Amino acid sequence: MKLDRTAYLTLALSLGVPVALALLNQTTEVGSALHIPTYVVALAGKYLCYAMLALAVDLVWGFAGILSLGHAAFFALGGYAMGMYLMRQIGTRGVYGNAELPDFMVFLGWHELPWYWQGSQWFPFAVAMALIVPGVLAMGFGWLAFRSRVTGVYLSIITQALTYALLLAFFRNDMGFGGNNGMTDFKDILGLNVQADSTRSALMVISALCLCVQYLVARFVVQSRFGKVLIAVRNTESRTRFLGYRPEAYKLVVWTLSAVMAGIGGALYVPQVGIINPSEFAPANSIEAVIWVAVGGRGTLSGAILGAVAVNFGKTWFTGMLPDYWLYALGALFIFVTLFLPKGIMGLFAKRAAKPVAVLEVAE
Repeated sequence: MKLDRTAYLTLALSLGVPVALALLNQTTEVGSALHIPTYVVALAGKYLCYAMLALAVDLVWGFAGILSLGHAAFFALGGYAMGMYLMRQIGTRGVYGNAELPDFMVFLGWHELPWYWQGSQWFPFAVAMALIVPGVLAMGFGWLAFRSRVTGVYLSIITQALTYALLLAFFRNDMGFGGNNGMTDFKDILGLNVQADSTRSALMVISALCLCVQYLVARFVVQSRFGKVLIAVRNTESRTRFLGYRPEAYKLVVWTLSAVMAGIGGALYVPQVGIINPSEFAPANSIEAVIWVAVGGRGTLSGAILGAVAVNFGKTWFTGMLPDYWLYALGALFIFVTLFLPKGIMGLFAKRAAKPVAVLEVAE
């Protein structure tokens, strides 16, 4: 795997900035000019988790041509897997003081823990479920869709229907996941206070590390022979099939991998925001992820990370200033990028880097 200047810069910023924020949060006194408030650390951690979701979307959309409008489902499933673990850690400190059942189950009159909650009190099990559940769902869905040769806008609509179906299912109280209110009031993770400044800083740095690992994995995939076939499938699927390849197999592998990547992001997202509920399945969240990728630069990987952080930073600022107009601003941003920046922000950098080369060629 080859790493160019853009890759090194992406890794350096993705890891260096969070580490610097964590150090300034932990080693400087409150009130100091260098002190980073805890809420900034929490926001940075959330942005990093969103960047993982954007990276997963870019992997399938930018390199396989699969426009997914349902990747928030995999992100949310990873979050629910971690949320179940965090709920089990509350124990007798809940409102009802029940060591076996979460508060919402006691309130709804449940008398025993559902079978699918068994093992959720163990952290390794929760991590495994955050990987397996999104992966298995993606594999089953992808096998049916790609085998049937569903492509284009039809596949996008089906992915959106998938996440909307999960949204409706998780809203039900009898599903055993907290219904409309979801899961919240978390106390500990691995015995550490989830609200403590040190824990928040650690979670942010771990999120940065996971993002860097996912970025390297994605680069390895797209630079390999497998990735070259993926790009061929994206550009001319029928010709690739004529050459003897099976596009549905390549699509299924990268689709499942991207779902697992999104699930990891969701699992790290929940302890940092302190809540997980069915709103995370909302189709609008998946559409936003597509906008992040488009703004940063589809098919660049680095652009997906840049777009996720930039758009969400803008969302934080804009909703603080003009909260009622954020959706209009987001729509206008997407239209602007589509019309004037089809290759996103990374496309601007690529043009600037290419200009001196063109001049030299003319001079020669």
